[in-house]
Amino acid sequence: MQLEQQSHRRFNPLTNEWVLVSPHRTQRPWQGAIEALPPSNRPQYDPTCYLCPGNERAGGVRNPQYKSTFVFENDFAALRKDAPLARLDVQDKGLLVAEGEPGTCRVMCFSPRHDLTLSSMSVGEIEEVVRTWTNQFTELASLDGIKHVQIFENRGEMMGASNPHPHCQIWATSSIPQAPARELASQHAYLQSRQSCLLCDYVKLEQSEQARIVFSNESFIALVPFWAIWPFEVLLCSRRHLGTLPEFNPREVTQLSEILKQIVSTYDRVFNVPFPYSMGFHQSPIDKSKHPEWHFHAHFYPPLLRSATVRKFMVGFEMLGTSQRDITPESAAEKLRSLVKPIA
Repeated sequence: MQLEQQSHRRFNPLTNEWVLVSPHRTQRPWQGAIEALPPSNRPQYDPTCYLCPGNERAGGVRNPQYKSTFVFENDFAALRKDAPLARLDVQDKGLLVAEGEPGTCRVMCFSPRHDLTLSSMSVGEIEEVVRTWTNQFTELASLDGIKHVQIFENRGEMMGASNPHPHCQIWATSSIPQAPARELASQHAYLQSRQSCLLCDYVKLEQSEQARIVFSNESFIALVPFWAIWPFEVLLCSRRHLGTLPEFNPREVTQLSEILKQIVSTYDRVFNVPFPYSMGFHQSPIDKSKHPEWHFHAHFYPPLLRSATVRKFMVGFEMLGTSQRDITPESAAEKLRSLVKPIA
């Protein structure tokens, strides 16, 4: 099968889903929406930014004059701690069903500087971010009723970021969300049927293929997954079989910081703009059960398709049928590899 030329579909073993790949469509002309470029320069401090040190947030609370990372409860949280754990099933038919979902939503600023991103921060500064992520995971995982902690970053207006100040969100939920729940089921089934870890085996296979790896170090590997949906999607996996951030040793904290900076700075060179993306860590659930099947990883989902102003939209067949992509994962990985530079 000529994967670089013919339409075909690829299987995602993590989610048990398929993606349609149509490499011949990369030549079609684009007459769709054109996105605006993000501002090229931002000040170190913005008096109108509700995340900068000393400024008042939208909810009326004033930020401290923080010097490093800063975490606070989201002023407009999607989850409430006092939501009742009740269940509704109208007429017990399983058709009109609702459940209470108590939880906690936090915002974490990476730096007091308004103009920085993970790509422009030093490795040492990113290490402090990783340590704060670890502390937040440990704290939230210890709360009664919490089964999952999701750390994620939306970068850029195109991905819905409401503020350019470098920050992420941390949500702790009383249920396991759909995406990690699907991955949990797939990894569990793989372990049961093959007595080995799905992502450990996948990383070994990708290392033997060498077609989709973008960069790696002793502790982590970053690649465009074989089943990627987004044009320049990246999957980041730990080499050691780990479940959560608190299991990392100091060397792994440093090397995670290095590869995060490498991923984002390489993204920024694709179209020479701050590259928008949604990024999130998928860690083992904290539902009081052991999860030997779970392997620590992170997903980067960037929407830019052909230029800084042309994005991929999930519409039509992708909403009603199957996810579809034009640029093959192999060509995307080759493009990213060509832009890799040593980190400062």
